[in-house]
Amino acid sequence: EVQLVESGGGLVQPGGSLRLSCAASGWTFRFDAMSWVRQAPGKGLEWVSAINSGGDSTSYADSVKGRFTISRDNAGNTLYLQMNSLKPEDTAVYYCAKGLHGNGSRGQGTQVTVSS
Repeated sequence: EVQLVESGGGLVQPGGSLRLSCAASGWTFRFDAMSWVRQAPGKGLEWVSAINSGGDSTSYADSVKGRFTISRDNAGNTLYLQMNSLKPEDTAVYYCAKGLHGNGSRGQGTQVTVSS
């Protein structure tokens, strides 16, 4: 059974940083591309970033490019999202997902709130 467990969210001031983690289990993590998506209050899911299975190719939404960095540890079955220079509009529940487009299996999400 695929399990994805996100952690690392919280309340942070504008300009601050957070590092999200996603612990994966139940399948061979290193075989699949992974992505992060988010859902802001009252809005639909937004794709944020993706990384290929080997970790050497990444892509980002324009809204986070230059501020967020996706990475993975295939030995530890963990996906990461380093978020810097956070803005209030980054406030959302963040989910990790199988696949490049964020429409595969997802975890329960972790709340990120950017506010002063």
